[in-house]
Amino acid sequence: MQIDRLSSILDNLDLSLHVESFSNFFSRPKPISMQGDQESHYRYIKALDELEFKAPPKVEKFDSIKGHLSKQGILTFGQIFEIIKVVRYFRHLKNAQIEGLIGSWLEKIVIPVEFSEIESYFDERGNFNEYKDEQIQALTARIKSTKESMSTSLRHLIFSAKLKPYLVDTQIHYINDEEALMVRGGFNHVLKGDVIGRSGAGFFYVAPDSILKQKQSLRGLRSEKEAHFYRYAQQFSASLLQLQLFIKFIDKEFERFDNYQARIFFARQYGLSIVKTSSKSNSIVLSEFKHPALHNAKSVDVNFSKNILMITGVNAGGKTMLLKSILSATLMAKYLVPISINSEKSEIANFKRVEAIIDDPQNVKNDISTFAGRMVEFSKLFSSKQSIVGVDEIELGTDSDEAAALFKIVLDELVKRGQKIVVTTHHKRLASLMADRDDVQMMAALYDEERRLPTYEFLDGVIGKSYAFETALRYGISHNIVNRAKEQYGKNYEKLSELIERGSALERELKAKHKDVDERVEKLKADELHVKSLKERLYEELQSEKRRLQQSYDKAIGEAKSAASQKDNSQIHRKMNEAKKYLPPHDENKIRKDIESFSVGDKVKYRKSRGNIVSLKAKEAIVEIEGMRVRVKLHELKKSYDKTPKTQVNIKNSVEKKSGLTLDLHGLRAEEANEKMDKFLSDALISGFDEVVIYHGIGTGKLSYAVKKFLEEHPKVVSYTDAPIQLGGYGAKVVQL
Repeated sequence: MQIDRLSSILDNLDLSLHVESFSNFFSRPKPISMQGDQESHYRYIKALDELEFKAPPKVEKFDSIKGHLSKQGILTFGQIFEIIKVVRYFRHLKNAQIEGLIGSWLEKIVIPVEFSEIESYFDERGNFNEYKDEQIQALTARIKSTKESMSTSLRHLIFSAKLKPYLVDTQIHYINDEEALMVRGGFNHVLKGDVIGRSGAGFFYVAPDSILKQKQSLRGLRSEKEAHFYRYAQQFSASLLQLQLFIKFIDKEFERFDNYQARIFFARQYGLSIVKTSSKSNSIVLSEFKHPALHNAKSVDVNFSKNILMITGVNAGGKTMLLKSILSATLMAKYLVPISINSEKSEIANFKRVEAIIDDPQNVKNDISTFAGRMVEFSKLFSSKQSIVGVDEIELGTDSDEAAALFKIVLDELVKRGQKIVVTTHHKRLASLMADRDDVQMMAALYDEERRLPTYEFLDGVIGKSYAFETALRYGISHNIVNRAKEQYGKNYEKLSELIERGSALERELKAKHKDVDERVEKLKADELHVKSLKERLYEELQSEKRRLQQSYDKAIGEAKSAASQKDNSQIHRKMNEAKKYLPPHDENKIRKDIESFSVGDKVKYRKSRGNIVSLKAKEAIVEIEGMRVRVKLHELKKSYDKTPKTQVNIKNSVEKKSGLTLDLHGLRAEEANEKMDKFLSDALISGFDEVVIYHGIGTGKLSYAVKKFLEEHPKVVSYTDAPIQLGGYGAKVVQL
């Protein structure tokens, strides 16, 4: 009964072909349901999916085998080999030395030594290994020799000059598993034998008497060989009788493994995902779900968190398919059957039953009206609890106003019994009665008015317009008829439809904006990951270079120590020269030349600005540029050769004040950040900026503290504050200069 009910639901939800395709991956026929805890099954499936393994062979069910053994019957070689196939497959898995959860499971499967003896009598195809018994080998050789002798006798007859006029052809025919020749009438003058058949053209099939004795001998040899096989079957069956508990155990474990492997290979074959149900939530969240019955379907994204979901909107816009998609995903997750879905972003609640009221129950056989049939189906729902129910066109078969009042109360009662309900409807009466409730979720199928086609997309929170007039025009109803229908419909109702569509249009616009924002966020996340990856790579390169330099210096120091221990001066110099080879190239003269080439008072160029050196240190100088003093590294300065005569000029600083200059310190140490800020603020002051933004991030707070300390000590910083939220909030500082 349970299987029939499941089959009916699969048909209603258009899942039969999907489940049939999935069932082909089983090694032996079985229902799609699995006994036991789903959470445990899911863990084993995920663990097994991480491994590479071959699919098990096709195997018959052990029911008849176990029945024969329980009655101490004799198994056939074929039945014995079915057990051997299962044992050999598990031995193959055990030999792979798998670790983890699957490895622990396989360790519990211990194959008895007695079984190995039986197994040795069969090859990979299930044929008896005759080399194990000399008598059987001898019988096989005699059978082969007898058959060759029969073939030779028949060939002699075929090429006999006396028989040739009566032969229809020169072939050996097999009639009822007996060798025969096809001859014409009158053959009895030259050929003695039994007529064992007639051809369609009236010819005779004759088994010659000359090979009769050989046939009898062949039958005797075969019977003797079968007797030997039967004794082995008795012997094997007696041994397997002692291993009944092991056979039951291995059968149960193979059934469980078969359930797992079928789901894994089915998912791999078609690029599907396995989603388990959740007992912690009552929501159904589907992301990128595609119903298996649809080809090139648009993916469905639904967040059904309330008790009732009402789907309204355009005719032929996918309302029924959305209902089926929600129920299908729930049903397949219940049985862990792979589906096309984003499993990471989806969540499906666990329900004891899935009910679908979709088809029109009216037909000649049951002598019942559509509405009455619907009432019968609804009455059955009151006896079940914790179910998800889908009802397509809930007001089908009766007056919509009366049905709206009736079904509002029916839905209330079903919700009280813990049912979750998906409803599609064209009528706005019921939707308007339910729309203001907190436990009801509205969703509308959208319509492209420019193209006059459904979009097969859905919006949350709105009641959709049916677009009956537009659909009629699309399918060939004349404009004249549709315009008259609109007049009959009335202006007030038309205005209501326009308001509904206006709400849907606003919702669509909001959805488009959300999509644009989501895409930008995803791009920013991708950029962030790229920067993080680049940073990690550069850091690794830096560490590698540090290690290389450290090794070079260690070798150089080792050579220097070795030189110091030498008493001979020539030896010391030679060792010191060897030590220098390990050090990186270092042009000290060039550095000294560059440093010594500057002196206090020199005119220099720093980037695009010119100034005078006020003070000079080993590696940096203080340069006065347009009345401001800037600390600059020596290697960033160039001498300025101004050959124009000196003239006294009154300079008025008319640089336009600007704002918006930014500095990003993410990932820097405090010393690096201070150096960057020093250059940055100097450049900003020279360029005339009076406000800048410094990004340091939140992180551990060390970099933020270093930035605050630097800004407090800098002589040109007037003030600083945390940036507004759109500019980084606590992760940035707005600095006034």
